[in-house]
Amino acid sequence: MSTTKKKNIILVILGTILSILWLSPFYLMLANSFKTKKEIFESPIKMPGGFHLENYTQAADNLSFVQTFTNSIVITVISVLIIIVFSSMAAYALARVKSKVSAVVFFIFVAAMLIPFQAVMIPLVSFFGKLGMLNRPGIVFLYLGFGSSMAIFLYHGTITGIPKSLDEAAIIDGCNRFQVFWYIIFPILKPITVTVAILNTIWIWNDYLLPSLVINKIGSETIPLKMFFFFGEYTKQWHLALAGLTLAIIPVIVFYFFAQKHIIKGVTAGSVK
Repeated sequence: MSTTKKKNIILVILGTILSILWLSPFYLMLANSFKTKKEIFESPIKMPGGFHLENYTQAADNLSFVQTFTNSIVITVISVLIIIVFSSMAAYALARVKSKVSAVVFFIFVAAMLIPFQAVMIPLVSFFGKLGMLNRPGIVFLYLGFGSSMAIFLYHGTITGIPKSLDEAAIIDGCNRFQVFWYIIFPILKPITVTVAILNTIWIWNDYLLPSLVINKIGSETIPLKMFFFFGEYTKQWHLALAGLTLAIIPVIVFYFFAQKHIIKGVTAGSVK
C-alpha cells in the first residue's frame, strides 16, 4: 500500500471520529427529547423505547413558544441587519480613507474583540438602566456594539482587496460615495455579508447572559431566557428542556444549511488584507 493511500485512510478514520464526536451532542439531544424523565436517567445513550411527542407539545406550551419565538426572531433579525448595515459602511470608510485616524479607529475596533463582556457588564447595565434602555431597543443597541468589531474586521479585509478603480469609475459616471457603496461595493460583499449574518445570528439567537441582564419585562423573554423555566430549585425537567432546545435550534440549523456555502469563502476573503 502506497504512502498516499495510507494517509488518505488515516484522514478518513480521523474525519469519521471527529464527525461522530461532533454529532454526538445532537444525537443525545434529539434521542432524549422523545424519552420520559425516567428513561433519560436510566440510560441517556440508548434510543428511546417510544417516541413521546407530548414532550414537544408540553415544552411549547410551557415556553409560550409562539410569543417567545417571535421575540427571539424580532431581536435577532433587527440586530443582525443593523450590524450588517453599520459595520459594512464603517469598514468601507476605514478601508478607503487612508490616514492615521482611520488606522487608530480600526485598531480600536479590532482590540475591542479581546474585551470579554463579563468585564464591562455591570457598569454597562447600570448605565443603560439610568438611560431607561433595559428593553428590546436597548439590547439591539448593545448587540450592535458588541457585534460590530468582528463584522468590521471581516468587512475591512474584503473591501481592502476590492480595487479603488471601481469607486473612481462610478464617481466619474456621476455616483456619490453613498451610491458607490450600495450599488457597486456592497453587492460584491455578499459572501462576507452572509458569513457575518450567520455568525451573529447563531450568537444572538443562543445568547442568555445579555438578555437576562437587559430584558426585565414579562412577555419579552427570548427562547434561552424562557428555557430556564425547566430548571427549578428542586427538579430539572430534562425531557421537556431537550424538546424545547430541539425546537429552538431548528431555525438556526435551517438558516445555516441554506447559507453555509458562503462561510468559508467569506471568512477567507475577510481575513486577507
